[in-house]
Amino acid sequence: MEEILDKYPLLKYQNVSRETCVDFEKFIIELRRNNEEINLMSKENSQDNTIRERHIVDSAQSIDFVDFNSNIVTDIGSGGGFPGIIVSILIKNLKKNIKVNLYEKSHHKSVFLRKISRELKLETEVIQKNIFEIKNIKSGTIMARAFKPLPIVLELVYKNFNNYKNLILFMSNNGEKTLEIWDFDFEKKKSITSQDSFLLNIKNIKKK
Repeated sequence: MEEILDKYPLLKYQNVSRETCVDFEKFIIELRRNNEEINLMSKENSQDNTIRERHIVDSAQSIDFVDFNSNIVTDIGSGGGFPGIIVSILIKNLKKNIKVNLYEKSHHKSVFLRKISRELKLETEVIQKNIFEIKNIKSGTIMARAFKPLPIVLELVYKNFNNYKNLILFMSNNGEKTLEIWDFDFEKKKSITSQDSFLLNIKNIKKK
């Protein structure tokens, strides 16, 4: 039982179950199998240990900021499933009744996201549309990882979401700067995967 948990030492104190890690391993198999055809990630990032630490664990740490009082989480640019699929796996194994909406405009990536969701029995909806063209979106938590620069994401959430609880962003230290036109409340958490990265939990986005 401990063997599979040992593959995720950085999640040791995150209360992640063995069943969750089993799903992570199944996801890695399918991700690598489909990467040859779809180019879900670069080849230098496609080794198992790199996927685990740089992508899965990095995505998983965002669960601390997910609003469990809402029934929808939205990943606004899911790509190969980071962080949306990883968060959905965590939500499933935490037995929370929350659907994860995965926005991905690529047809091939959307097909992959639907396939892996079925295989892992995840409560997701893959929305193959350009999220910048959709208005009046409702969500609990919104999340974005390696999607767009911070000002663009803030503008998107401000204009296109008419109801949301919080926004989780994955940031590098060099991405931290003053945003003169924006005002928001935030909580900052140091990343467990990189000394040069952190997560922002943003609420109440307003223009000054």
